[in-house]
Amino acid sequence: MKTVAIVGTFDSKGKEFLYLKELFTEIGLNTLTLHTGTFEPAFVPDVSNEEIAAEAGENLRELVARKDRACATAAMAKGTEKIVLRLYQEGKFQGIISLGGSGGTSIITPAMRALPIGVPKIVVSTMASGNTEQYVGTSDVILMPSIVDVAGLNSISTRIFSNAVFAMAGMLEHQVTKVEKKPLVAATMFGVTTPCIETAKAYLEEQGYEVLVFHATGTGGRTMEDLVRSGYFQGVLDLTTTEWCDELFGGVLNAGPNRCEAAGLYGVPQVVSVGACDMVNFGPIDTVPERYKHRNLYRHNPTVTLMRTTVEENKAVGEKLAEKLNLAKGESVLMLPLKGVSMIDAEGQPFYGPEENEALFDALRTNLNRSKVELCELDEHINDDSFALAAAKKLIAMMESK
Repeated sequence: MKTVAIVGTFDSKGKEFLYLKELFTEIGLNTLTLHTGTFEPAFVPDVSNEEIAAEAGENLRELVARKDRACATAAMAKGTEKIVLRLYQEGKFQGIISLGGSGGTSIITPAMRALPIGVPKIVVSTMASGNTEQYVGTSDVILMPSIVDVAGLNSISTRIFSNAVFAMAGMLEHQVTKVEKKPLVAATMFGVTTPCIETAKAYLEEQGYEVLVFHATGTGGRTMEDLVRSGYFQGVLDLTTTEWCDELFGGVLNAGPNRCEAAGLYGVPQVVSVGACDMVNFGPIDTVPERYKHRNLYRHNPTVTLMRTTVEENKAVGEKLAEKLNLAKGESVLMLPLKGVSMIDAEGQPFYGPEENEALFDALRTNLNRSKVELCELDEHINDDSFALAAAKKLIAMMESK
């Protein structure tokens, strides 16, 4: 029989959590309860708040006596993450669920993010609308809107809570078993590099690899980096590194300062290129910062405005990308498409810019450590089939030689 970990503040929301526990029992699932609140719980948990506080190096009584809510929340989140991960590794539960407002959601979601991808994770939360990145991060946490506040049992809340319970039961009962195991390759793609990645993906799949494509929208890049660090991939086809443009110049799709590090540092074979480094991303055109209003702007769609990168900006992107690639401890190849880096960086297209691209290429040539990274320049456009196939074949050769 499967077990669900029920984690939350059993002091302030005891009735609600007890409802979950009783419903799980009614449908034939075991429960493991962990109390993350700082006061007395409404029912006896399997793991007490004293144990959780201790995991964070805190004495619960002293924590309460400080009367510092932020400090207590941080400590309980830290302790919960440690205990939840350990209990999962010990096989004590197969799925995890919680309820809460901003405080409860911030306590439990770090623990959920620490669990492997694929473990069912549900939080019924008042925060399940708007910007949820701080809770979900790069994980597969499911945030379910609570509709009403998590403050009692009523006709709305009980329906929402029961839906969450039944969703968890369904995920635990029904699992895909007929999955052919193939070596995994990560690839990065943007709308303007889609032809390249589709061609490379098709070829890799023909050769027996499974390709997971990550949309280079900030979250996609961070997710890929996290999964590379976790050991999921045999190779990385990072042909779309546009997120660096947003990171350096204030765009909305940045992936943070550690982009393009994981494969190199963990010795995973990688083929990297400069796909879509001709653009910085903003929202609707009226949201473009005032300092950029005079620039070469392109309305990709009503909600996305692209800004062409300048010579100086391309130089900075090249220097940063070289810096990251020089960290490599395994086989790495940088491929330069000399005829254009995106669908709209081609002759007759709005971002066609040979001078800007040359600044990017020169910065990479100058700063790349050739003893660590092989430089391969092709007189082709990034979306040419020949470029995509060359990149895929390079990666296969490295993976097979490892």
